[in-house]
Amino acid sequence: MKNNFITTLFESLNLKVLLLGKYLIALFSFGMIAFTSCNNTPKENENPKLLSTSLVNNPRSATGTDTVVLNALANMSFKDTVYDFGTIKQGEVVSHEYDFTNTGKSPLLISNAAGSCGCTVADFPREPVQPGKTGTIKVQFSSAGKEGHQEKSVTLTTNSIRGLHILFIKGEVK
Repeated sequence: MKNNFITTLFESLNLKVLLLGKYLIALFSFGMIAFTSCNNTPKENENPKLLSTSLVNNPRSATGTDTVVLNALANMSFKDTVYDFGTIKQGEVVSHEYDFTNTGKSPLLISNAAGSCGCTVADFPREPVQPGKTGTIKVQFSSAGKEGHQEKSVTLTTNSIRGLHILFIKGEVK
């Protein structure tokens, strides 16, 4: 009986060691696959439509402000940044065009125009605006499901001296 107990104990331990070994092999294999299957290194000239990074230069960095580069950047100047559409009926769509001029010394790039909510969308120039030239940002506000005083914004991401520019559209929805 004592011999039978020892044999059962050794068989149980042997099974546990065997299972632990299989678990470690599976874990090691998964780790090898996870670390070697992704190749996230960027490829040179992967997308020919991407703009050169030399056009998007950040002169404000941890080492200070490079005033020479800063003065050579694009500069976005608006005639107005706030539009009051007055009072409209619920469900109406209002739009406004914000005119701007690139008063800087480099081409102005607008990379994004994000509305503060889904009811506010903007259309912006996708091509660079050359120094001294003008452009237009068209903002539309849909009052569907809105009521009362409304103030919405569109944030423009640019390569200008300020970087971000915010346009506002506001009014009453009855």
